[in-house]
Order: sequence, then structure tokens, then C-alpha cells
Amino acid sequence: DIMTMAVLDDIDRPSQEERDSHYKPGSIKRVKLTNFLTYDDVEFNPGPRLNVVVGPNGTGKSTILCAICLGLGGQPPLLGRADDARLFIKHEKDQAIIEIELSPKLKSNGRPEAVHIIRRIIDRDRGSEHGKGAGASTYFINGHKTPLKGVKELVSERYQIHIDNLCTFLPQDKVGNFSGFGKQDLLVETEKSLSGHLYNTHNDLIELEKALQSSGTDVASLQTELEKLTKENERLEREKELMEERQSYIERLDLLQKKRAWLVFDHKREEAKAAKEAREELKKKKKEAERTLRPLAEEHAKAEAEASRYTGRIKSLETKAKKDAKTMDDCIAKADRYSDEIDNEINQYNIIEAERRNAERAVEKERLRLEQIEAEGGDFPSAEEMEQTLKEAQSEMRSLKADISREKSNCAGVMEQIDKAKTERDGADNHLSRLKDDKKLRLQRLFKSAPNVEQAWKFIDENRKMFRKPVWGPVAAEVEPKNQGTAACLENHVANATWKAYVVECKEDYDLLYREVREKRGIPINIITVEKVTFPQMNRMYSDERMEVLRNEHGFYGYLDETFTAPDQIRQALINRHNVDKVLTGGEAVQNSLERKDLLEFLSTRESHDRRPGKQSSCFYYSFRGQSFKYTNQVSRFSGEIGSSVDTIGQARQLRPGSDPGLKDRLAETIRAADELIARLQPEADGSQATIQELNSRGHAISQRFKEAKRTKQEYGHYKLKLKNQRDKLQEAQENASKDNEREKAKRVAKIKKLMENSLSMSENAAKTHSEIMKNTRILMGVKLNENSLKEAVRKLADQLEEKKAATAELANQFQIADNDYNQKKDTLRKLLREAESIAPKEEWHDRLDQEDLPESLEEVEDALDEAEQKVNSITDNPHVMRQYEERKKDIAKLQAQLEEADGEKDLKRKQLQQKLDRWEASLINIVNKVSEKFSAYMKEVGCAGEVRLYTAGAGEARENGDDDIRYNFKDWGVEILVKFREASSLQVLSAQTHSGGERSVSTIMYLMGLQNLMASPFRCVDEINQGLDERNERLVFKRIVENSTLPAKSSNSDHCGQYFLITPKLLPNLDGMENENITVLFVFSGPHNFNNYLDWNVDKFVEDKKKFLSLSQGNEENVVNNRSRSKGKKRKSK
Repeated sequence: DIMTMAVLDDIDRPSQEERDSHYKPGSIKRVKLTNFLTYDDVEFNPGPRLNVVVGPNGTGKSTILCAICLGLGGQPPLLGRADDARLFIKHEKDQAIIEIELSPKLKSNGRPEAVHIIRRIIDRDRGSEHGKGAGASTYFINGHKTPLKGVKELVSERYQIHIDNLCTFLPQDKVGNFSGFGKQDLLVETEKSLSGHLYNTHNDLIELEKALQSSGTDVASLQTELEKLTKENERLEREKELMEERQSYIERLDLLQKKRAWLVFDHKREEAKAAKEAREELKKKKKEAERTLRPLAEEHAKAEAEASRYTGRIKSLETKAKKDAKTMDDCIAKADRYSDEIDNEINQYNIIEAERRNAERAVEKERLRLEQIEAEGGDFPSAEEMEQTLKEAQSEMRSLKADISREKSNCAGVMEQIDKAKTERDGADNHLSRLKDDKKLRLQRLFKSAPNVEQAWKFIDENRKMFRKPVWGPVAAEVEPKNQGTAACLENHVANATWKAYVVECKEDYDLLYREVREKRGIPINIITVEKVTFPQMNRMYSDERMEVLRNEHGFYGYLDETFTAPDQIRQALINRHNVDKVLTGGEAVQNSLERKDLLEFLSTRESHDRRPGKQSSCFYYSFRGQSFKYTNQVSRFSGEIGSSVDTIGQARQLRPGSDPGLKDRLAETIRAADELIARLQPEADGSQATIQELNSRGHAISQRFKEAKRTKQEYGHYKLKLKNQRDKLQEAQENASKDNEREKAKRVAKIKKLMENSLSMSENAAKTHSEIMKNTRILMGVKLNENSLKEAVRKLADQLEEKKAATAELANQFQIADNDYNQKKDTLRKLLREAESIAPKEEWHDRLDQEDLPESLEEVEDALDEAEQKVNSITDNPHVMRQYEERKKDIAKLQAQLEEADGEKDLKRKQLQQKLDRWEASLINIVNKVSEKFSAYMKEVGCAGEVRLYTAGAGEARENGDDDIRYNFKDWGVEILVKFREASSLQVLSAQTHSGGERSVSTIMYLMGLQNLMASPFRCVDEINQGLDERNERLVFKRIVENSTLPAKSSNSDHCGQYFLITPKLLPNLDGMENENITVLFVFSGPHNFNNYLDWNVDKFVEDKKKFLSLSQGNEENVVNNRSRSKGKKRKSK
């Protein structure tokens, strides 16, 4: 909840002994709180000088002062908050503990005495329920129980700590009381803060003055005193009776305690019975759940086996489908081959038939033309050549047809693959296009968490034409990390405000955006101006040579600005504000370099071209075993050495991708694979088509050549027939008539039939196989549908089984808890039985406790115990009453003797008064003059005037007039604070009726500052004294507090003005003196909107980052200030 951190480097801090020597005796060294108001458990160590406690309202700053007050024996009314200490116990807690360690005094040899640790325990159940909690607290000093009186003696007498004095202890609810003091009260509080001697002397003077005023009637006074003593003796007689009454209450208290022990035992026994019954009930439920779990598990196993059987059948059907497809392809190929052979045989048959017909028609005709035909016969080639040409053409045609068929089949397969790849690529591309709009998704996420950013973005988006140059942002939407590891590092390094900022490129756009969004619409907005992009020409922090060593030998990848892509203006803004160009990133090898290669020394050593003295700071990120870390190495301005801090980096939130990166990678891989497949197959498809075209061209040429050869052969046949008929008409006619052409035709017909039967058989086989394939496909689809349904059923059964197992496990857990609770209650019951038997054995006390007039219920017994205890405590135990009674009688006798000496008493008292008055008045005047001198100087610093005066109630005038019997009126003496805040006014006494809250606050703190070096208390506390002050006065007041509270020690480290606690909810920026080593800042991190863990806050890192930020963006900040000043001026004019 609280972390104490002085603004010093850890490596330059002195030893513990050296630090302890700076604490003034009685200063607070340590405070520990448990269940106190807003704190569960906290421990912190204030510094020996000025302690500034800061934190948001309601987080527990004033609680620290409450703890100091109550922990040192103070009571709640001193705080002005409550009158019962039990109200300071944290809600729903039974006990609060305050522990305060005080700095010890020093012995004569300079060594410290024993340390005093004061511990106060406040118990909600102790003390009267309707009282003020007087009996609720228990005190301990160094572990030993101590009454409140002992604590007060240690605090006020030994260490001069006065919690009840507003000059030294001014809580928040008492700030107004101080400025409302009358002059008499102010003198009393001032005396208490300076020394107990002044205050005691003042009281003695008041009493002596009263005695002098009544000295004229000494005899009557002595007689009155005598009567008083006589009455006192009578009172002592009554006290004897009270002692007897007290003893009777003590005996009743003992009986009630015995009765309560047995009643508590009976109550716990009933609780144990109830716990046992609950345990047995849960045991039955658990067994029933385990019994119903088994059938469900068996049904799930059976369904899984059935699903496995379906999976096996699907594999079998798929294997058969592949085999049938191959068989069908073989049948189709054979049928095609038979078809080609049938065509050839038909051609041969047709040739025979044609020859026969020609011979019959040409027997007579061709005889006359013998000579003509013989003359024409010389133009024909030989029969062998013609036959060879025809066969070659047929062979080429057949081979070419097979090649075309094969090439078409191959081309169709390739085009099918290309079409399928294009379909997959287009689907993946459309899906990836929707996922790639990360900027839109990040904007939506950012707008959801920061509505102000969305409102500003809407204005910019709707009015972009108003701006001179582009407006970028928010920054988180413009940055695209290369991976999630670097995204986490980048998000950790850059401030959250920057991620939500917008970037403009000129001052005019800055003014326009600030005026329209911030001033007119009241929307908070962060604006960064980047007028020039310079990073492409920037010089890197490390030379190329050193960077090469860092990459190769130490595992670094590069700079942080290389881990993301963004518009140039966004990148330049991140460089200007957060130096992302100087931060390194690396992998797991960096850890090895840190452990074995002295990486930090290497990074802190300047390169040869860098002539600056000393070492250099550095910052880098790296990953190790799945976790990212940040190393910050800072050069101490005191020792010049490197101080390192290591932070663990969580996952990126602002920069996490809008969608699953793995899904995008898979889609991109699908597109890439499809493109590669298309690129690989397209040339093959184009080549196949070109080949088919070329083969078709060749086929056309071969077909022409075949037709020509066939025609030539036919003409030659005709020629031969004609010639033969011409030579021997009858002989050729007989030969033609007797020639066995029918046999050849029959042979051809038989072969054609055989080929047709084979072709038909192959076609039928192919058709039958195709039918089998279709049938098998329908069966396969049905089996797959059944398998899917069965798998869904298995999944549902698995879900039911898991739910049942979880329910059974929950019952088992509840049973275990109930069993533990029962066993615990049994142990408690045994313990209570032993305690009850030890306090009041049942055999001895059972009947007696029932017979006594005692309450029967536990609540009534508790009330009776509180009442009896209150009665006992209300009667003070005084065993020496008789001795006091006898001594009082002697005093009465002595007083009677003094009546005779009363005449000289008046002169003696006057002399005593004058002696005390001279010393007291001289000291008081000296102190008031010193305070007035400082108060006047301090008021002058803030442009005002002031004076402190001693008010003597007219005693000075009486002494000047020479009155013998002076009335000093010591009870009316006081201190007056006179102030003047305006030039035209005069000095006036400070009062709530005349002066404002801010004026009273300034006057109060300046008066306390004037007293500071004179106070006896080792520490002072002031809570929110700066409330109501304007910025100028707050700065001046804070400067005065710092200067007064951090003055150098004198003769020793602890010889200074003491410890000072200043509580404030805020501090103005750029305050003077904050770098003083005597200032300790206590940051309160309690509350719902602060850090989850106090270790998340690092003062040194914050100060260093702030310095860097101011040095890089000073110009931007001046623009903001000037713009705001102009806007405020316009508002004042408009009013």
C-alpha cells in the first residue's frame, strides 16, 4: 500500500547505522499498521527530516497521522474525527494493531540506548458496547504489557512528545481550530510546544497569584483547608466500603467466567452436531453422484467404439472406390483401342467390296481402253510403295490420336488443379482482407476503453479539410508491431498517454485541434507536434561495429524502432518522446551474456569517438523462456556508477492484434501455396494446350497424306483391273467370277465381330464399374453422414460426462470441506472441554453454577461479565486506604499548627511569585521576539506583513504606575498574531471572522515555521495545511517548509530541528528544493485506482523518464502553456 523512496540512487545511500544517526531521539523510525482504517497490512520507514506524504484523496494519508496519534497514547478526540478508538478498526475486522518504533536517546559514550517500540492493539470486542472504547486498547512497550500511563510517561516525559499540542501535531480536522485560537490558548499551546517548564511555571504563577489574592484571609483559608482535609478523611472511610463492594464484584466475575466456559462448550457442541449432519448428507450425495457416473461413462465408451467402426468402414469404402476407378479407366482404354482396330478392319472390308464391284462393271468397258490404261500406268508408283505409304500414315494417325488423347487428359487434370487452387486462393484472400484491417479493430478496442479518444477522432475524421496537413492518430492505431513479443516491449516503453495522442505536423493544426476539441467541446486530448521528420538521417547510439558485436556475440536483434511499421510522423513522435531509436531488443542469448559476458559493462563503456567523461546509460528488452524483461541501466549522478533495474513485461494490450495472428498466417500461407501451385501448373497447362494444337496440326497433315495415298492406291487398283480385263476378257471374267472374295470378306467380318464383342465387353465392364463407383459413393456419403452424427453424439456424451465428473468432484470437495470443518469443530470442542474443566471442573462446579443467581444464556453471561468488569474497573483498587487515613489525620494536626504561622505567608508567596515571574517573563519575551522576527521575515517573502506580540493583560502598565499590590492576571496573558495582506490595510489580529481560509493557512504555517527551531518535540505533523492556497503562495509556503526543515545539522547528525510530516493530496510541478537529500517522499498507493502492487512504482525511473521527456518536448510543452494562457485571457475578457 505504501512505498517509501527518497529521491536518491540506491547505490549512494549510506549504511543503516549512518542513516540511524540522523534521527533525533524520539523521532519516528518505523510505523506498522494492521487492519487500521484503509490499510490491511502496511509498514514504512519515515526519513529523519522532512517527510512529504502524497496521494489521492481518500487513500489513507491522514490515516498515517491518526496512527501516530493513537499509537503514541493519544485518544480519538484529539483527532476531531471520532470519540471511540474502535471506529478506527478496518471494516469487517475484529482487531487493529499500531506499532511505532522511536529513535533512542544516546548514552554519554555516544552509543544509543535501547530502542522503544510501542504497540497498541484495539479490539472491537473489548470495552463497553455503548461506551467510548476506553477498555478496548492494550499497550505494549518492547513486547511487555504496559498501562496507558506508562506509555504517556515514556512519550511525554522521556521524549518530550506532546500529541495534544496543536503546534506540534495539527491533524486535518483541527487545522481550522488553530487559526480560531484566542490569544490565551495560543500562548498555552506555544508554551507546551517549547518546553514543559514554561507551561508549568505559567500554571504556578496563576496559582501563586490566586494564593496572594486570598492571603488576607490566611486563617480562614487554613480553616477551609482543615475542613477540606476532614472531608477527605470522611471520603477515605467511604472508599473502604467501595473496596468491599469491589471484592464482591470480583467474586461474581469469577463465577461468570466459569459459567461462560461451560456455555461456550455447549454452544460449540451444537455447532459440531450440525457440522456432522451436514457432512453425512454430503457423503450420501457424493456416493449417489459416483453411482450415476458409471453408466454414462459406459455409454460414452460404447459410442466411441461405434464411431471407430464407422471410421474403419469409410477407409475400406474409399480404398474400393480408388480400385474401381482404376479398373474403369483400364476398360475405357481397351475399348478405345478395339474401336480403332474395328475402323481399320471396316476400311479393309470396304476396299475388297469396292474391288469386286469395279471388276464386274469394268470387264467390258476396260477392254477397249487397254491401250489408254497401259499408257496411263506409267504414272503410278509401285504397289509396295503405295502400301508402305498407307501403312505409315495409318500408324502415324493411330499414334497421334493416342498422344492427343493422353495430352488432353493431362491438360484437363492440370486445369482442374488450377481452378481448385484459384477457388481456395480467392476464398482465403477475401477472409484475410476482412482480418487485415487491424487498425479498425484496434480503434474499436481503444474507443471502448477511452471514450474521449473516440470523440476527438470523430471530430478529426469529419473535419480533415479544416487542417493544413494530415492529422495522425491515435498513435496506438497507427503502429503495426512485427510480432507480439516486440509489441509488449514497445507498449511497456511508451507511455499510455502517448498511445492515445494525436500527431499534427504544424503549429496551426495544433492550435486548431486544441481550440476545437479541448476548449470548445471540453474533450481531453493529447497532441504531439512533429514539424519535421529527421529519423532517416539520425545517428544511432551505437556504431555499426559495436552493433555487429551486439548482434553476433550478445544476441541482440536491433533497435526498438525497427520492431514496428508506422507512418514517418508517428515514428518520429515516438523517437522524440520516448527514444525508441536508442533502446535495444534481443532474444534468449542476451540472458547468457548478462550472466557470463559482462554485457552491462560493455554497454556502459563509451566508444572511442565519444569523448564525454564517465559511463553511459542504456536500456534494452529481451525474452527468456517465454517471458520478456526490461533492463534499465542508469548512471548515478553521485557515484558515477551504473545502477540497474529489471522489470518483467506483461502481454501487450493496446497493441495486441485485432484478430488471431495464427489465423492470418494460415490464410496468407494458403494464398501463397495456391499462387505457387498456379504459377507451377499454369506453364504446364499452357504447354499442354500448345502441344495439343501442334498435334492437331500434325494430324491434319497426316490425314491429308493418308487420303492421298488411299486415293492413289484405289486408282492403281482400278488401273490393274482394267488392264487385266483388257488383256483377257473372258479369262479375267472367269477369274473374277471364280475368285474367293467371300472368304476374305467373311474373315474380315468375323474379325470385326470379334473386335466389336471385345469393345462392347470393355464398355459394359466400364459401365458396370462406373455403376459400382456411384453405388459405393452413395454408400460412402451415407456412412460419413452417420459417422458425423455419431461423433456429435460422442461429443455431447463427453460433455455430459465431464459435467458429471465436475459435479462429482465438486461434491467430493464440499464433502472434504465439511469433513475438515467437522474435525476442526471436534478439536475445538475438546479444547473447550479441557478449558472448561480446568476453569471449573464439572463435578465440583456444575450444581453450584446452576444454583447461583447467574444468567442462563451466553449472551446474558457476556453482558453480565462486561457489567461486572466495568464495575470492578470503575472502583479503583486502593489497598492503602487506612494508611492514607492515618496520614491525613497527621496532616490535619500539622495544618492546625500552621494557623499560627500564617502571618508571614504572604510575603513568602510574593517573593516566590516575583522570582518565578522574572525568569518566566524574560524567557517568554525572548522567545516571542525571536518568533516575531522570523514570522515577519517569512510573511514578507509572500508579499505580506506580520508580527507576533506578547499580550500581558495590563500588567505592564500597573508596574509602571508603581502599584504595590499588582494584579498580573496571568491566566489572561496570551500571544497575538498580527497580519497584513493588502498594502492599504494595517496590521490586524488573525481571526476567522476577518481573514480568509487561505490567509489563515499562510499565517498559521509561517507562525509554526517561526517556532520550529525552538520546539522541544522531536517531530511535528501538519495535515493538508496547503488547502485553500493559490499556486504562488503554495510554492512559497512549500519552499519555506523545505528550507526550515532541511537546515544542516549542527554538532552531530541528529542535532537539527527534528522530524517533520507534511500531508498533502497533491504537489505542484517543478517545486524548488525537491532534490534535497533530507526530503523523504511517502507515496500512498492504497485505493481502487492505484497500483496493484507498490513495487510497480519506481521513483528513480520516474524522475529519469521525466527529465528525458522534458528535455525532448520542451518546445511542445511551451506551446501548450502559451495556448492555454491565451485561452484563459480570452475567457477573462469575455467575462
